[in-house]
Amino acid sequence: MGLRTRRALSFTAIVLGFFMALLDTTIINIALPEMTRHFGGSVSQVSWVMNGYNLAFAVFILTASRLADQFGRKKMFLIGVALFTLSSLLAGFSTSLGMLIALRVIQGLAGAVIVPVTIPLTTTTFPKEMHGLIIGIWGAISGVAAASGPALGGILTQKLSWEWIFFVNVPLGLLSIVLTAIFIKESRDNTAGRSIDYAGILGITGGMFFLTYALIKVQDYGWSSRIFLALLAAGVLLVVFFFITQYKGKAPMLPLSLLRIRAFNSTSVSMIILGAALMNVSLLTSFYLTRVMGVSELKAGLVLSMMAVGSIASSAISGPLSAKYGSSRFAAAGMVLIGGATYSMSGLHAGSTLGAVMLRLALAGLGVGLSMAPVMSSAIRVVPEDKVGIASGVTNMAKSLGSVIGVAIIVTVLQHNTAGQLRAASSANIRVIPGADVQQQAAVDAFSQTYKFASYLILPGIAAALFSDERRQRRGSV
Repeated sequence: MGLRTRRALSFTAIVLGFFMALLDTTIINIALPEMTRHFGGSVSQVSWVMNGYNLAFAVFILTASRLADQFGRKKMFLIGVALFTLSSLLAGFSTSLGMLIALRVIQGLAGAVIVPVTIPLTTTTFPKEMHGLIIGIWGAISGVAAASGPALGGILTQKLSWEWIFFVNVPLGLLSIVLTAIFIKESRDNTAGRSIDYAGILGITGGMFFLTYALIKVQDYGWSSRIFLALLAAGVLLVVFFFITQYKGKAPMLPLSLLRIRAFNSTSVSMIILGAALMNVSLLTSFYLTRVMGVSELKAGLVLSMMAVGSIASSAISGPLSAKYGSSRFAAAGMVLIGGATYSMSGLHAGSTLGAVMLRLALAGLGVGLSMAPVMSSAIRVVPEDKVGIASGVTNMAKSLGSVIGVAIIVTVLQHNTAGQLRAASSANIRVIPGADVQQQAAVDAFSQTYKFASYLILPGIAAALFSDERRQRRGSV
């Protein structure tokens, strides 16, 4: 078998595991109403089918990256894919809501093992001159997995049943395991040693748990409530404890010298903003389609898949071109596109067509494709080759944290704007478009204000992207 064929099969194995793990962050959303009818329970309880996965994923991702660097990336990838596949199979046979939530938490832990390992496995499989192209494809797959989740989830739920959202992972996982075992070579960070940083693991997993849990529950507790502030304080203190252990520890899981690389810090900030921006556009538009335009959940999922189309179109070229001309221009241009598309959403009204929504989503997808791969490329180019694994963990954790922050902020802003517009409507102080009732117009104006706010949140990401040009910073040693 030729080298090109072996590389292609190795990359297929990586892509299958990666796609499966990212797909499950969004594929479940559209099936939550059906699960509520099947298991009973409140919407808040059923939402933990989604929240449990996201919480476990965010908490464990950096630890998983470090363990893979120490004990073997292929080994950890196989463990992650096998655990993900098994938990998917069992989730489809869940007999209670509690069982399903527990299995989703296990899926999240497995996903946290799979996702950050894909970049170092890829860079050790292909020569350096192909890294730009391959990471461009990686970025396209990332966008497709996230954006196509609602559509695929809706189709499977409507045509088969919600259980097939989990069963679909089984053949993908089994094929990934077989191809990985045969074609992927083992790799690790030879400078990492085998000593496990238990204090560091406690600090970062505990800190991420409290921070993520606080943001997930902020709509229930309130931003100024004592319990939210206590959770937030606990998270911050544990993160501070983590950095103290990394400074004083003999074998830290995160070399602090990475944080002295300006381009690496900029890419981490960019990833937080990208994670928030992608989630904000998807969440707001799904609400707008179902609540204002009155389309079905399945149709809304299909409309949202236009983001995937735009992402595919731009990711394939942004990776290799950014390797040649620098990442910062592409990343900044992509974020400008996302911000512009988000702002243009504020011009939608009750009489807008689905075509108008799809065009804006396609533009946002183009922006995601232009920015995601270059930002990730920059993150791995500026760090020493043996630190690519932990660097991938940091950037993926930043993206995950950004998604949670984005949801917490944008839902709060939408609720505030909706309440304000409804108060104005009751006083007959709003401008009513012919053909729209007063309450519907209040909702339209609330979404318009929230879309504008969401577009402003992208501005720090544009600034960070402009400082992420790896061509100005040589790959150093740690």
